Amino acid sequence: MNEEKVNLFIYGSLRERGIFKSVSGLGFTLKHWLTDDQTLLAEPALLPGYRKVSPDNVYFYAVESPSSRIEGVVIYDVPARAMAEIDKYEGKRYDREAVKVNTARGFVEAQAYLASHESMRKHFGDRFHVNLIHELWLRKRIARFIRKHTRPGEQTADAELERQADRELLGTTERDLVISHYRTDAVSDYYLERELDRPRQSIKHLYGDPQARPFIENYLALVMRQVLLNQLEEKIQFRYRFGLDHMRTSERYFGRSVSLLAALQIINANSSAVDVIVERCLETMPYEKKDLIDYVKYAVGAARSIFDARVVEAHLNRIRSSLQPGLVPLGAEIELSDLGYAAVEPQRSSKRASDPIYDDFRYFHDFCMDVLSWKLGGYIDDHSGSTDQARRLGFLELAPGRLNIAGELSRAATADPWLLNQLIREIVIFYNVTPHSLHLSFQLRRNQIGKQKVLPLPFVKCLLVLGGGLQQKDTGRLWVSRMGYDEITQREYGEELVFARTSKRRWYLGGDEIADRPPAQATTYVQQYKFIRLHKRANYEPLILCLKGLQLAYNPADYLSTEQLRSSKRLQQQYEDLKRWAAEPTEISPQTISRFLNTVQTGLMNEGHHRPAHKLHYIDWALSAIDVQLRMFNKQIRKSLSRS
Repeated sequence: MNEEKVNLFIYGSLRERGIFKSVSGLGFTLKHWLTDDQTLLAEPALLPGYRKVSPDNVYFYAVESPSSRIEGVVIYDVPARAMAEIDKYEGKRYDREAVKVNTARGFVEAQAYLASHESMRKHFGDRFHVNLIHELWLRKRIARFIRKHTRPGEQTADAELERQADRELLGTTERDLVISHYRTDAVSDYYLERELDRPRQSIKHLYGDPQARPFIENYLALVMRQVLLNQLEEKIQFRYRFGLDHMRTSERYFGRSVSLLAALQIINANSSAVDVIVERCLETMPYEKKDLIDYVKYAVGAARSIFDARVVEAHLNRIRSSLQPGLVPLGAEIELSDLGYAAVEPQRSSKRASDPIYDDFRYFHDFCMDVLSWKLGGYIDDHSGSTDQARRLGFLELAPGRLNIAGELSRAATADPWLLNQLIREIVIFYNVTPHSLHLSFQLRRNQIGKQKVLPLPFVKCLLVLGGGLQQKDTGRLWVSRMGYDEITQREYGEELVFARTSKRRWYLGGDEIADRPPAQATTYVQQYKFIRLHKRANYEPLILCLKGLQLAYNPADYLSTEQLRSSKRLQQQYEDLKRWAAEPTEISPQTISRFLNTVQTGLMNEGHHRPAHKLHYIDWALSAIDVQLRMFNKQIRKSLSRS
């Protein structure tokens, strides 16, 4: 007796030959001469009157739509035993129905797995026909995973707090899942479970460590402040997402810059209330009887008292009215340390310096701060170039938009100089760790790559005056402290000045549709200026505009690398002149100031394809601020010389 056979129209994952064979035990081919007992004939086909949707971005569903059609493949003569296996694979959300599909030889009767409107509404709501934003759907699935694994079935307020606390401690895992599947095939349930199902971070191993005990409460206070900030920012994101998306002018920019700024401003403006929350927690919850999750839970609960919709809206309105968006993507790295330049070797050993608050951030990873501070790109930098996760000692570095520790995967924080300056200021206030240095990054345009020129020495001097950390010696003379303390000098491969460097960045994980590599537009080059001293109350807005204008007009290269110094006697001489000048600065001539300002102005006036991207009065304000700062420097030099 012959086995019953049917034609099968497929339009989703079964079109992958490997999947079809693993499910049915049979292969298929579009070439009739390659068919045999184990390989069925197939041909392209169209299913009219249906539309293919994927509301969860995981599985495809065919739903009725009179004016639409679905492209797929019809496989001929699929035996009943294979269809039984395919029925199991497709599951309960599909109904197998008879349809007519259009092929090159005309209409053919076939079976197809279709979805009913009723079942789709039940699982995905009334708007099932609109594909959900993958990031939102993925976050929803992560929340479902946590509900299933953290005190499952409990509906109490405490259980919900614990679930939110668990989600805080999975922060970087969630981030990595989102960015690694950005606009690509979705995460399978198996993969999601494997990535999320990991033991909770614990700090109990530190309780018996005499070296760690003096710092535990300081770290717990930092953990709580960070969770308060995260929770407030998350509430702002959730409630005002539409408005926030309209303030971000491109997907290339970090999507949380504005909400982070608003959250930072609110936390910093209410620092006394935050201190009370932290102090009360530490008084009522001695750490010997608790674990990290308990303090995260406490902060999650306390965050509800900080959120006030009217206050948030007022901050967002002020931010919106102050924005000065440009066209060059910008970023910042903020280095903080109570030890200053002695935070890294060999200075730490030679000066026998020690940090009485965080022990040089030795326990940063023990307290899961690398996870909790991911929105601000937090990690510990020891200037060694290593990204090892062991207990490194060094600077606390924050870089909004950094998506991995190595830093080559990141998004620009913004294209707005005002917004970037405000973020820098509020981050420094929030962490209450002595500010040390600031790196500013500017994305290069494609026509700039490979055509960069070394900055002239007079321009380098102007920049060091604007940001190099001018300080007064005991003698009353000024000096450039960033050079004087050897903070931007390296001698690993021969002496070099780490003033500015070009590097490659990516803002996208995953491949394109043709090759297993990121699309070309996802790889960018940035010029990072590393000479800048960070001060708590300084306004870096004019300097940001200055560097942007200089980059657009002059296109500066690295300054000064070992290779440059080895290959050019002229640069060697300039470097020696610069070191002497930095130790005992002299005035910058009016002609140099004029040329410098004209170059910056030329760049800013041509940012938008031979037109300014900013309003003219904003550019004039920045140029005036730079001019005043340079002339004030000359005045200070004259005054110090007259005293000596």
